[in-house]
Amino acid sequence: MAFGVHREELEAWKKTVSQGEIAYLTHYWLDARFPGITTVTKVGCSDHDKIVTWCLEHGLDPQYIHNRSPFPHFDLIGPKQREVLIEEKLWDQLQRFRLI
Repeated sequence: MAFGVHREELEAWKKTVSQGEIAYLTHYWLDARFPGITTVTKVGCSDHDKIVTWCLEHGLDPQYIHNRSPFPHFDLIGPKQREVLIEEKLWDQLQRFRLI
């Protein structure tokens, strides 16, 4: 279950992903399969080569890209989520979701 994201943020993410650019969208998320995890960052990009390169640059396995048209994305959770958001200097998302 996802919550804590505004429609405008989602629409901006979709537009950026559709344009073949890397886009980040963090929101609250609860899933019984991941106890203790309360947020996820969806890193999307419709350019497959670009998102594969992004995964490799961050030490992530591209096999876990969700190839869901029209918004392919990689789900970042746990410590790696915080690490990548810091690397990308996405301070607004880190602060808003209390990840720092």
